[in-house]
Amino acid sequence: MNLKSERRGIHVDQSELLCKKGCGYYGNPAWQGFCSKCWREEYHKARQKQIQEDWELAERLQREEEEAYASSQSTQGAQSLTFSKFEEKKTNEKTRKVTTVKKFFTASSRTGAKKVAQEKIVKQGQLGRERNADNILRDLKEIFTPSWELASPTEAEIQEAKAPSPSINRQASIETDRVSKEFYEFLKTYHKPGQDIYKQCKLFLDTMNHKRDLSIEEQSECAQDFYQNVAEKLQTRWKVPPEKVEKAMDQIEKYIMTRQYKYVFCPETTDDEKKDLAVQKRIRALHWVTPQMLCVPVNEEIPEVSDMVVKAITDIIEMDSKRVPRDKLACITKCSKHIFNAIKITKNEPASADDFLPTLIYIVLKGNPPRLQSNIQYITRFCNPSRLMTGEDGYYFTNLCCAVAFIEKLDAQSLNLSQEDFDRFMTGQTSPKKQESDSFSPDVCLGVKQMYKNLDLLSQLNERQERIVNEAKKLEKDLIDWTEGITKEVQDIVEKYPLEIKPKSQALAAIDSENVENDKLPPPLQPQVYAG
Repeated sequence: MNLKSERRGIHVDQSELLCKKGCGYYGNPAWQGFCSKCWREEYHKARQKQIQEDWELAERLQREEEEAYASSQSTQGAQSLTFSKFEEKKTNEKTRKVTTVKKFFTASSRTGAKKVAQEKIVKQGQLGRERNADNILRDLKEIFTPSWELASPTEAEIQEAKAPSPSINRQASIETDRVSKEFYEFLKTYHKPGQDIYKQCKLFLDTMNHKRDLSIEEQSECAQDFYQNVAEKLQTRWKVPPEKVEKAMDQIEKYIMTRQYKYVFCPETTDDEKKDLAVQKRIRALHWVTPQMLCVPVNEEIPEVSDMVVKAITDIIEMDSKRVPRDKLACITKCSKHIFNAIKITKNEPASADDFLPTLIYIVLKGNPPRLQSNIQYITRFCNPSRLMTGEDGYYFTNLCCAVAFIEKLDAQSLNLSQEDFDRFMTGQTSPKKQESDSFSPDVCLGVKQMYKNLDLLSQLNERQERIVNEAKKLEKDLIDWTEGITKEVQDIVEKYPLEIKPKSQALAAIDSENVENDKLPPPLQPQVYAG
């Protein structure tokens, strides 16, 4: 097994990390390989096409319904005419001449009335079409325009938005209060733009609170539109410098997502939790994968490298405890930097991208971060898109998504193993560590041999510990059963032979006590002396 063949299974070309539309930004598997910007464009196109198709379908169904109704009315009229055909014929013969004269003298008025009726029908049709057009435009406006910009906010709406809603007050926590205070203090440095930013954020939160019934994708689209609109206003309307725009967007994201975290992270309407359990189960099944199989250029025997690996695992696990997407991204970035440092110390040279990805996969397998898919989806849906499209945060996050995708599709060919060995490792029939420790080449150093012997010893100790724990649990169960059995036997005996408490008997009188009844007793015997 050479180094080149090992790398072939997990190598990812850096061009594959970019948007498949060729815009130069980083893509994301959750966006089908597009970046945030291109994905939104494709999403809007698909949505507009779907709306157009739905509208055409609705019009066609309405026309068919109207035609069916008209045909049913004409059929009923024909049937009624059939029953009264003879009588109507006689009546028509009698009144034909009178009707002809009336038509002759009132033709213009009849024609005018008919024309007026036709104009009325046409006018009603035009009004109906205008109303339908207005409804379509209003619906399209509601779909493609952010809800907080459908109408300019009045003073009353702004005052209402300033007062926090009862739901937000109920959700307030120590962290929420702290973030809110930091946000207020930050906006003071922006003066007038800060007030407008605060109003926009409050209106957005109020909108999100009233639209909790929307799907998580629609809520994500709403948040992404809000980020884009606020960023454009900061640059164009309020003339904020670019470096301050980034800081402002970070604070806005922190303020908003701290309050919305409970409702948009791993919601019940999605299958995020199911995916989390599937990934965790998959990683547990791959516990036997060694760094050598992944060609990880990290030597954990070096104390500094071992510390870096532990820090990287800690950072990737700590990601789940953060509430703001930017903070979760920061954990991924710190983890990645520790990985690069570990590779650099091991190889005594800067790490390459080909070394980074397999090491990241190894860290994920070793750490098994909680709710990994939920965190990735949360970042994808509600993080500021500019962070995911460019910069080191976007690069590391894209690599993490690739690592998870690789773990989900990991097979024998990826690890350069035979299918038989792969299946035996997955089922736990054997361990690759024991297999490698049995056959060493003469060139292997003593340290490596000793390492594998220690690993075998630790494996044996682990098995003994599991047996001891199982026996201890069995002993504990036996003691509990014995205690319950003794208690039950005692209760049965008590029920069978109940304890009877008799009344207290009268105490016996003392011999030397004064007792009237004892006066009648004969006197005690006296010693008699016989004279001899």
